[in-house]
Amino acid sequence: MTDADSNPLLAPSPLPYGLPDYRGISPSHYLPAFEAAFAEHRREISNITRARSMPTFENTMLALERSGELLGRVARTFYTVSSADATPEIQAIEETLAPLMAAHNDAVQLDGALYWRIKTLHDQLDALQLEPEDRYLVERHFRELTHAGAALDETQKQELTELNQRLSVLTTTFEKNLLADTNELAVVFDDAADLDGLTEGELSAAAQNATDRGLEGRYVVTLTLYTGHPYLSSLTSRESRRRLLDASRRRGARGNEHDNREVLREIVRLRARRAALLGYDSHAAYVTSDETAGSPDTVHALLRRLAVPAARNARAEQHALQSLVDAEDEPFMLEAHDWAFYTEKVRAAEYDLDRGALRPWFEAERVLQNGVFFAANALYGVTFTEREDLPAYHPDARVFEVRNEDGSAVGLFILDLYTRDTKRGGAWMNSIVSQSRLRGTRPIVVNNLNVPKPAAGQPTLLTLDEVTTMFHEFGHALHGLFATVTYPHFAGTAVFRDFVEFPSQVNEMWILWPEVLASYARHRETGEPLPAEVVDRLHASEAFNQGFATSEYLAASWIDQAWHSLDADAAAEVDDVAAFERAALADIGLDNPLVPTRYSSTYFAHVFSGGYSAGYYSYIWSEVLDADTVEWFRENGGLTRPNGDRFRSLLLGVGGSKDPLEAYRDFRGRDADIAPLLKRRGLDA
Repeated sequence: MTDADSNPLLAPSPLPYGLPDYRGISPSHYLPAFEAAFAEHRREISNITRARSMPTFENTMLALERSGELLGRVARTFYTVSSADATPEIQAIEETLAPLMAAHNDAVQLDGALYWRIKTLHDQLDALQLEPEDRYLVERHFRELTHAGAALDETQKQELTELNQRLSVLTTTFEKNLLADTNELAVVFDDAADLDGLTEGELSAAAQNATDRGLEGRYVVTLTLYTGHPYLSSLTSRESRRRLLDASRRRGARGNEHDNREVLREIVRLRARRAALLGYDSHAAYVTSDETAGSPDTVHALLRRLAVPAARNARAEQHALQSLVDAEDEPFMLEAHDWAFYTEKVRAAEYDLDRGALRPWFEAERVLQNGVFFAANALYGVTFTEREDLPAYHPDARVFEVRNEDGSAVGLFILDLYTRDTKRGGAWMNSIVSQSRLRGTRPIVVNNLNVPKPAAGQPTLLTLDEVTTMFHEFGHALHGLFATVTYPHFAGTAVFRDFVEFPSQVNEMWILWPEVLASYARHRETGEPLPAEVVDRLHASEAFNQGFATSEYLAASWIDQAWHSLDADAAAEVDDVAAFERAALADIGLDNPLVPTRYSSTYFAHVFSGGYSAGYYSYIWSEVLDADTVEWFRENGGLTRPNGDRFRSLLLGVGGSKDPLEAYRDFRGRDADIAPLLKRRGLDA
């Protein structure tokens, strides 16, 4: 019996598109598969670097792109599970794996002989007369290896490797702590009266959560990744709202075994030390040097420019909310946990709009089939067919086959809609298989959300925010599905971090587009469309509460920048996480206690365990492109195949195979204009 016979991860999957057959994969298969994949990749790199012939594109770049196929396959299979179904056994594997993966990546990226071969090609780029994608491949590999530290001396490389391994352990610990504390802090209510204001479906989800935890007859509200909770807008009990927000804000900072304060302080210190080793003043300088922004100064200038009007607008909104409270029989001073609830009262008064009452029009399956898929079909001609015969990694995850209008295959799309205790918070897209002409592979992409699962027999009714998240994440999925490139290095969403959110944000524009809304927003019982006057009020209220929304986002972005703009000496001096946050927010004028930051440091997974360190600004940076693109669609007829084909071919389809801002200019005919963003967020006054 061969290793491949005993370990299904060591051979290509026989399933369509290379979908891993998770039915035959057990946790015990992962570490042996990684060990074999590491060894194979090392052999492949050694074959490149030990070649006696001078470097050529074929013997160096093509060979490099062909290498690591087994490791990529095993890693994507595992990390899909570790983020979406992290059982204790999977978490233990991830903790063991983290330093091993970091060490392997460093062994490749810091290989002096490999770097010499790529640098030799880079030094003679013009003479090589390569095709554009081939030339960009050399440029990016050279830039990325240099950025990773390949030009350092051996002593420096050893120090860098030790830093990277320790950081990999710390970021894994941060995520594990956050998941555990989030589950522990789920709020238990004894009486349904405490949850007055929730819908029948929300109440049934809370009851089911309690039952799943052995608390039959009670109610458990689980926490979302971000500070605010959707239920804060509808719970009538101030005490229930207070408990919910308080639980959210305490995560990772309770002095228990899941406390993240020292973990994140060490992460900040080590990132600053690594940046100095690589020749940068700070981690933020290191990160942004290889993004479209170029430098922290550029990022800081944008954030400060937006913070002033955002804070001003939030204060005006706060005054309106306090006026409403003051008119009540028992007035009180507004607090952070009251904001969302009274915002909905003001929205109802000013726009005659109750967003919570919209849920019956947003049944999840209709939103998916008649909204998300409908818009994609109208724009790009693609179709989606559920493949119940293909296994996903969890029973709740559903597999769809995607085909072009002519019937040709695109790939697979997997949707994992519901929250569970083993799934990390938030929403995301990832790839299980990435597209590559060189390897002959088609993409498999996954969208994960965290929608509360109702009790059996109850419909899944979404909030408008959850509808937005579904469209947003599907924008990432389309990017992953449509990118058509030669080299794995450029596949799917392998673009600059501060560009990657752009396609997903653009896809949100179709939520209220008339043809799309008419298709999916049907009352679950009567089938009636969402009334036109309600749609008009939704449009009229689009800028409503944008002071709060923009401020809480900018606050988190600034906290990220504040931590990662520290040099090594300054980072070593920080001993109080909460005090550091307060000072940072005061510095930019976003220290309004009624507008808490979207994420506080101890549960800021994007930057302390995800890939957004010094990069959380990416959302607003990408939104400049997004708002400008929405203007283009409106000016050119909106939801049409010619528009979709242009966006697909010039932006989504190129993946990471050319400079993203160059791709944007190809599409738009010019650089992006910030004015549409300022107007959208009410920051132009």
